[in-house]
Amino acid sequence: MALIVQKFGGTSVANPEKIKAVADRVMAVQRQGNRMVVVLSAMAGETNRFVDLAGQMQKLPDPREMDVLLASGEQVTVALCAMAIKEVGSDAVSLLGDQVKIRTDTSHTRARIENIDTELINKYLDEGKIVVVAGFQGVTGRNDITTLGRGGSDTTAVALAAALKADKCEIFTDVEGVYTTDPNIHPSARKIDRISYDEMLELASLGAKVLDIRSVGFAKRYNVPVHVRSSFTDTEGTWVVEEEEEMESMLVSGVTYNKNEARITIAKVPDTPGIASKIFSPISDAEIIVDMIIQNTRAGALTDMTFTVPRTEYDRAMQVVEKIATEVGAERVDGSREIAKVSVVGVGMRNHSGIATTIFQVLAREGINISMISTSEIKVSCVIDEKYTELAVRALHDAFALDKENVTEISHD
Repeated sequence: MALIVQKFGGTSVANPEKIKAVADRVMAVQRQGNRMVVVLSAMAGETNRFVDLAGQMQKLPDPREMDVLLASGEQVTVALCAMAIKEVGSDAVSLLGDQVKIRTDTSHTRARIENIDTELINKYLDEGKIVVVAGFQGVTGRNDITTLGRGGSDTTAVALAAALKADKCEIFTDVEGVYTTDPNIHPSARKIDRISYDEMLELASLGAKVLDIRSVGFAKRYNVPVHVRSSFTDTEGTWVVEEEEEMESMLVSGVTYNKNEARITIAKVPDTPGIASKIFSPISDAEIIVDMIIQNTRAGALTDMTFTVPRTEYDRAMQVVEKIATEVGAERVDGSREIAKVSVVGVGMRNHSGIATTIFQVLAREGINISMISTSEIKVSCVIDEKYTELAVRALHDAFALDKENVTEISHD
């Protein structure tokens, strides 16, 4: 008898008919002799509706009350799903994050899971019930409701699978798995059968929206096999698992992009010890995430510092940086929202040379200028003008022949 955790996203529970379909699907797996824990998101569009409502009450909604409001969306779907299961003669119980005791820190609207008490879930599983858990939410040590931020239901599901020592965690979504790139940009994008935790971590951090990065981190840490698949078909999806030997033979696993990027440059900063700390400490204190950083040395003991931040944080970051520039005696601050980051990912990069060269040649051939470069042992990322994003993705996908399986050589055609 296997213990399986299944998570269904907002589009999978968008209306009563779809919730009933989820109930049928879960019960079919239980009838095969499995113990079932189901994690649900709010109905599609509900979270945005709550955000709009909050904005009508308070210009800057109180984070604690915001979490109480946002958590209500999942409360609706888990109760309805439990009802649907009971209606057809099976048994289920719905549980909220505070009932399960999914303990989090106190960072409202973006809390992080600290531990999970599995006693109550195991009690209901032993009674033969399907346990339907509200995703996205938890509770602090002071019993305040918290939410985990966008993609938090994925994190709930994988964290529960880890805590319960489940045999697998299935993430049901509106796509059939993880693809070599966005199929909406390149029709030749191919579904990947198996991908390593490290590759999925890179893809998730670089813009791929199939899985939340925190959920992949949990899966890797506790070795939880994750199966990403469609809610609307029975097609085998993508397995996210430990790295396997054959994965290293593949040059590249995927090409992804992120348009939620903005670039800031502080020009002609004094090139002295501690200058980076003076610049980035206030940015960190403002809780603004910095991604790529490049420092260019100038004549006269001066330097330029260029870095990227989320586009949604650009205006706030510029306010902080302009104050810093005055304090350190920089000449000026420049910035741009019209950039994107295009990345190539694959564990095969560890053992194959020439991949970065191919990327630079392909982009040059298409007339695309690179303004920033970042690398790790399994990825190369380039910042380019946003208007060239789709062209760059298609060109790189073709250059590495990602429409074909088991490509081990670079094409220079």
